[in-house]
Amino acid sequence: MPESRKEIRILMIAGEVSGDLAGAALIKELNKLDENIKVLGIGGDKMREAGMELSYHINKMAFLGFTEVVKHIPFIKRVQRELIELVKQNKIEIVVLIDYPGFNLSFAKKLKAYKTQIIYYISPQIWAWGKGRMKTIRTYVDKMIVVFPFEEDLYKSNNVNAVFVGHPLLERLESYNYLSKEELEKKFELAAGKDILLIMPGSRKHEIEKIFKPCINAASKLANQFNLQIVVACASNIDENLFHRFSDQKNFKVISGFTYDLMKISKIGIIKSGTSTLEAAISGLPMVIVYKTSLPTYLIGRTLVKIKSIGMANIILGEQVVPELIQHRVNESEIIEACNKILSDSSQYQRIKEKLLSVKDKIGSAGASARAAENIFKVINENQRA
Repeated sequence: MPESRKEIRILMIAGEVSGDLAGAALIKELNKLDENIKVLGIGGDKMREAGMELSYHINKMAFLGFTEVVKHIPFIKRVQRELIELVKQNKIEIVVLIDYPGFNLSFAKKLKAYKTQIIYYISPQIWAWGKGRMKTIRTYVDKMIVVFPFEEDLYKSNNVNAVFVGHPLLERLESYNYLSKEELEKKFELAAGKDILLIMPGSRKHEIEKIFKPCINAASKLANQFNLQIVVACASNIDENLFHRFSDQKNFKVISGFTYDLMKISKIGIIKSGTSTLEAAISGLPMVIVYKTSLPTYLIGRTLVKIKSIGMANIILGEQVVPELIQHRVNESEIIEACNKILSDSSQYQRIKEKLLSVKDKIGSAGASARAAENIFKVINENQRA
């Protein structure tokens, strides 16, 4: 532990559940390096538990897509103004932005006027969005801390200061104390010995509104065909009753807080595109990836996104190992057909499972949070000496 010194204040911004988990682990590792580090900003319950002083909770920031952001522009501007005041009042010199690029890259532009050091942890999907964001990052971000090895090469080739630390998901999964299938069955009164079809519909209400009904309708027919029981994994920030309001189906169980356990034991998943698909891949869970947003957002995104796949497992493996259903394809019949192809062919099922399990070896080793904290702490010390 370094010698006692005055409190060092850092602004940190995460806007989603996955960012909250990564941010909480990062705060804990920073405090191991120096207990005088105080973190302020936007986060969730996990970051608050780790000692963060919240200006806004991530629940207030759960908008996604171009049209959704447009509706929230007055709120976004107000939040950014308040964060700038926080920077000025607390004489904050270092800002850590975690994923959440729509908000964070916009805010990074405003911060530059205040001579802050901007560190970005968990890169925007720059390889998907093309050169526009690369130019913004090169101009406004001082250091990128990335979680996939190919990102480091991409940034360095574009003259951006970048370091690869591995994915924080690995340490969470490796340290996680899993319940057995029997323990889960007993705890949640699941049918003993019956395979699980797992639905993971996202952590935002408007995502669930768009995709849950076709997913649960398809799941009900698949459950009858393949003798499965349906479980819906509920994010910590979502009211469990929401799923029953969006569906007339009654043959499913909603479980909150045991997502990793469920991914480990389920037979197949219907999973909204995002971090959950990477978690499922590392768990070896064959899945169908679904994604649906507003039509204007989809049409704009389609002209900007430069890659064929949206699922991280498919991107990392360089092939479409698991099917992806996007926008109008998120419907009952296509979900049934995609799941059917996986479940009806045992050799194909096993091939998918083995390929997904290989994803883990391609994203580094556990300890990403500690390595990220060390990189941030190095910048803190450089500032202290300046």
